[in-house]
Amino acid sequence: MQITLVRHGESIANIGKYINDDPSKPVGLTDRGITQAESLAQRLRTETFTHAYASEFPRAQQTAAILLRQHDCELIIDARLNERKTGMDGQPVDLFDDQIKRDPLHFKTATGESFLEQMARLRSFLDEIALRYPAGKVLAVSHENPIMAALALTVVDVSSVVFNNLENCGRLDLHWPLPRIK
Repeated sequence: MQITLVRHGESIANIGKYINDDPSKPVGLTDRGITQAESLAQRLRTETFTHAYASEFPRAQQTAAILLRQHDCELIIDARLNERKTGMDGQPVDLFDDQIKRDPLHFKTATGESFLEQMARLRSFLDEIALRYPAGKVLAVSHENPIMAALALTVVDVSSVVFNNLENCGRLDLHWPLPRIK
């Protein structure tokens, strides 16, 4: 299976530099975020997707709707694509960034999840859709943290990707499952 993971377009939380890890809060795209999604939609217009997924967050669903205008795919919502649960909703992003520097793979708040737990969530999603659609070409709209967790599943040194950045409407293309070394 091939999967194209896309980070949502710029959101109100991105410009405000605050954490939004609660999908029930209506944090949508900015005008710039809509333009970013429209630009990516143009670049993706010739690609064929067999299935499409998005997180529960409005900004991811808005981005997916724009990307799918030229594709005949039903959008399926899957919570495993959600933003990392930090337990710090509404707080400044810098505060979370300062906390994870101490232990990037294991740090979590009492109500949050660690990077390693996030990786397990993404592995579950990738494994399931690879079983469902082994020859599929899947589009999945998510968030920077979960996409980095998916990338971490493909490297030997997991800590090397924890602090990677992915621009709004940036994409990561993966083949899943990964080839097995015998």
